Amino acid sequence: MELIGRKCIVRSIDAGVFYGMIAEIDRTEVTMTNARCLWYWEGAASLNQLANEGVKRPQNCKFTMACNEIVIFGVCEIIPCTNKAIECIEAVKEWIV
Repeated sequence: MELIGRKCIVRSIDAGVFYGMIAEIDRTEVTMTNARCLWYWEGAASLNQLANEGVKRPQNCKFTMACNEIVIFGVCEIIPCTNKAIECIEAVKEWIV
């Protein structure tokens, strides 16, 4: 399955969970564009559910602002998102402290 150019959820061993467009994959190193850190979510029991359905309580989620480009090391999971999940995740307001 080709993941370059697709919106995915990426889980890293040390850095956490990210959502964005896959630009490059080199073993356990992934470069993403327009990426948000998914720090906390409610309404999805797993990352698989999040990538397929989005979240059921977007007002309680803590998703950061998007950064233009990020390189994530120690990637252990890449899950392509459905259109439904993309719409839901992108509708979550930026978490501002």
